[in-house]
Parts: sequence; structure tokens; C-alpha cells
Amino acid sequence: MSTTGTGSSPCGACKFLRRKCAVDCIFAPYFCSEQGPARFAAIHKVFGASNVSKLLLHVPVPDRCEAVFTIAYEAQARIKDPVYGCVAHIYSLQQQAKFSC
Repeated sequence: MSTTGTGSSPCGACKFLRRKCAVDCIFAPYFCSEQGPARFAAIHKVFGASNVSKLLLHVPVPDRCEAVFTIAYEAQARIKDPVYGCVAHIYSLQQQAKFSC
């Protein structure tokens, strides 16, 4: 996690978007400057930065970390399987559990 947004170093999301990181940047606590750009790339590609920032504004602050984790997981799954996303992985796990019993 990062608490940038102070102007010294942009958070990973702002670094990816090539913009200045504001003090109140919604992404700063969840995307560090070092690994954040790579994590944010999939999210931006699938959902768009504007949509994710609007979504996060509607999520209570204590739940945002989990929301970002979930959004990142779904974005990675959508890149691997654009039609089913994480549902394909869930279905696969269900089938494995069904046949292992």
C-alpha cells in the first residue's frame, strides 16, 4: 500500500495514467508506486480508471481494500477469459470438487 498523493511520487495508478497524484487520490492507498502500475494496468484495461474511481467512492472506506482486491482479481480473470471471467475459474473448481468426492 502507498500513501503517496503528496506530490513527491505518484501512486501506481497515477504513474500508469501518467498524471499527477493528488493528495486525495482515491487510488493511492491501494496501488504503490513500485508494483502499482502493473496491477492497475489490467483494471484500467477491463473497467477503466474513471469507472473504478466512481465505484470506489460508493464503497465504505473500510471495505475499499477488499473491493480493490476483488476488482483486480476480476480484471485478471477477464483478460484470461473475456466471456466468463472469474466464473470460469469458479466452475472449474466446482467440477474438481465434484469429481474428487
